Amino acid sequence: MSPPPLSRALAKVQYRVLPLLIAAYFTAYLDRVNISFAALQMNADLAIEPEAFGFVAGVFFFGYCLFEVPSNIVMSRVGARIWLARIMITWGLLSATTAFVTGVNALAVLRFVLGAAEAGFFPGVIYYLTNWIPAEERARTVAILMMAVPISTVIGSPLSGWILDAWNGVLGFRGWQWLFILEALPAIALGLICFFVLADAPAQAKWLSADERDALLARLAADRKVNVPSHSHSIRGALTDRRVLVLALSCFGTGLGLYGLGFWMPQIVKSMSLTNTETGLVVAVPYAIAALFMWYWGRRSDRTGERIWHIAIPGFVATAAFVMCAFVSSPIALLILFTIATACTLSIFPVFWAVPAAILSGPAAAAGIALISSLGNSGGFFGPYLVGFAKQHGASSQNAIALLAVFMLAGAVLVLSMNFGIKSTAKKS
Repeated sequence: MSPPPLSRALAKVQYRVLPLLIAAYFTAYLDRVNISFAALQMNADLAIEPEAFGFVAGVFFFGYCLFEVPSNIVMSRVGARIWLARIMITWGLLSATTAFVTGVNALAVLRFVLGAAEAGFFPGVIYYLTNWIPAEERARTVAILMMAVPISTVIGSPLSGWILDAWNGVLGFRGWQWLFILEALPAIALGLICFFVLADAPAQAKWLSADERDALLARLAADRKVNVPSHSHSIRGALTDRRVLVLALSCFGTGLGLYGLGFWMPQIVKSMSLTNTETGLVVAVPYAIAALFMWYWGRRSDRTGERIWHIAIPGFVATAAFVMCAFVSSPIALLILFTIATACTLSIFPVFWAVPAAILSGPAAAAGIALISSLGNSGGFFGPYLVGFAKQHGASSQNAIALLAVFMLAGAVLVLSMNFGIKSTAKKS
């Protein structure tokens, strides 16, 4: 017997849509954070102090946040195929241009513009997936998508360290310049592929048969009726929904911890008397473990149908790991704590992004998801800057990282403070 139409449709989505989105998100995250490795050479070349580096690393998120909601609203109107392609091609070109900056001010401006260009990509992908994936499958699907974050670091860290060493001096350019150029090329290529390959919604997917398309659309419609209150269909309803604000503030705390550690980890590891290539290999380890834990945690949340505690528990564990960084001096112990903090922080997001998709629908989902991501990603500025500010004013790297615990804790408590009223999506056995 052949599988039912819905199962066939979901299988086709898994191998026709997800791989392209994963590759695109892989590239997006790599281009966003490769400045953390470029800094191993660039900071000396451009005379960038710790506080200034924290600013230029994080100012990306100001541009990102300012344009995120408008970007997602535009995408809901013009379609994912055109808009995601535009985003990827633009950020690829701008990321490559970073190789030619000559001072900290120019670098800060370009990072801001890069953030504006990439604005809307991730919430756009999340919104796009709500048009394809039933509620009971979303956390594990987003977990698979977001595994691109740690995997991009697992692959990108050794690659970036190798480029810094092996390409340094080629054609008269420094290794950090080649880093920006070479790692920007996949974004441009994937943008072109998205334009020609993606379908905006199941109704436009020629690779779905009529019965598969009808079954998938019926399931998605049923999900909206079960979980979404009527007022949560409008953009205004989403932007004034108290639950959306709480989610945004929680996302802010978690993002602050993620990027505060992520942007500084290569420099902290490099200070352990390692080469650039060795630094890349060591930094890859916490993210490799995080990738496995993300997949397990998202799958567990879908299986149980529980969301809130699956967000809060790793938040509390990450908080403890950040605090303990202030009390260790052993490089091995510090790397273990970095691994725990990274794995727990990243495991929050796949479950977290299943929540707004369950309480918002239609244009409200596009606007609400973008607002949550926008305010949440502002933590991407404050995290790196807070660590850089503390280091420049006398704090050790461990103490500076420990400051992030306050915000991780706040993010977890905020989620627990709300009863989102989401019906269980666990599969009945």
